[in-house]
Amino acid sequence: MGKSTLVNRLCRSREAIVHDEPGVTRDRTYQEGFWGDRTFMVVDTGGLVFDDDSEFLPEIREQANLALAEASVAVVIVDGQQGLTPADQGIADWLRSQKVPVLLAVNKCESPEQGLAMAGEFWRLGLGEPHPVSAIHGAGTGDLLDKVIGFLPAVELLEGEEPIQLAIIGRPNVGKSSLLNAVCGEKRAIVSPIRGTTRDTIDTTLEREGKTWKLLDTAGIRRRRSVNYGPEFFGINRSFKAIERSDVCVLVIDALDGVTEQDQRLAGRIEEDGRACVVVVNKWDAIEKDSHTMPAMERELRAKLYFLDWAPMLFTSALSGQRVQAIFPLALLAVEQHRRRVTTSVVNEVLKEALSWRTPPSSRGGRQGRLYYGTQVSVRPPSFTLFVNDPKLFGDTYRRYVERQIREGLGFEGTPLRLFWRGKQERDAEKELERQQHRAR
Repeated sequence: MGKSTLVNRLCRSREAIVHDEPGVTRDRTYQEGFWGDRTFMVVDTGGLVFDDDSEFLPEIREQANLALAEASVAVVIVDGQQGLTPADQGIADWLRSQKVPVLLAVNKCESPEQGLAMAGEFWRLGLGEPHPVSAIHGAGTGDLLDKVIGFLPAVELLEGEEPIQLAIIGRPNVGKSSLLNAVCGEKRAIVSPIRGTTRDTIDTTLEREGKTWKLLDTAGIRRRRSVNYGPEFFGINRSFKAIERSDVCVLVIDALDGVTEQDQRLAGRIEEDGRACVVVVNKWDAIEKDSHTMPAMERELRAKLYFLDWAPMLFTSALSGQRVQAIFPLALLAVEQHRRRVTTSVVNEVLKEALSWRTPPSSRGGRQGRLYYGTQVSVRPPSFTLFVNDPKLFGDTYRRYVERQIREGLGFEGTPLRLFWRGKQERDAEKELERQQHRAR
């Protein structure tokens, strides 16, 4: 019918996956829209079929029911070019039993003259006036929104902190959607053993630890060569965008499978994008264990996720709910460290201590590396510039040592660090440029 296309049009976005194939949308997805003096949430749901219980259709109907239960108004979309169908009549009969006001939108009515005639046929549904619209071109959507906001309560918007964006990332079938449902205490996403069930990035807002969180459940990310162009391809691209726009990522690992090559790639992507992270080992209830199992498994997992050695690790079971709420204190700590700034004097106390324990290396010609001082230059992630005589004298081993000392001295658990090594020649060149600019002024 073009439901997701219309949602993108109403919200002025491209968040909902649009593809020339029925049944692309499965879960209910939320986007923010505004019109006139109102800001509202638009909930996109999957296509409804009542006479078929094949794959995902019962779950899609359940998701639509949950969306209606919290809605102020429902917009029913029908296909003006296809005309009235028995399926449209079935949906209309079902909606009349619901306690939600209904607006009828007749999509694909691009022609202003023919659109009214095409929409006229749908008076027979008994849902009130049909509104001809074109989701692709935007025709009639303004009139539709004028009707929509008439059903919305007037709400005074309060200024406050932006929600913390938490992205749930992982391979297919590691339990991301189950984890989201366990955290929310409701069936927020469809759970299935079939790979690729989740396609859209599902946004859910809730309150935890005195903060507002926006949880982003993402599609399972497989190797690029295993993915065909289509809904899964678009879903994975949105997963990568969710990492980019998140404040903290929850990387979900399957306790039964351990760390795979794809898990390592995802961990590398999180570190590369500079995002705070919590590693969640799911399906812990399926492991036979004793008092030594958890420490031994953590050592094994961390050995393979060595570039996330700064991320806290939590063992959970989405099925039983074991420790799932403990994700939020760890995620909040990681976000706070991700945004933390340290004074230059404190940074240099830590560097002085590091130098006293291990002096910088020397070149073969006997030239000694010198670290003069350091300062924090940015946050998200915390980034430091270290001023030295020559960056080439400081190899990877010593650079890792300095980063380790900064972490031991200053914390920063749950967030990557960025260290920039600048030599004397670079500083002299910058000072000369500043002098020339000053003379020019």
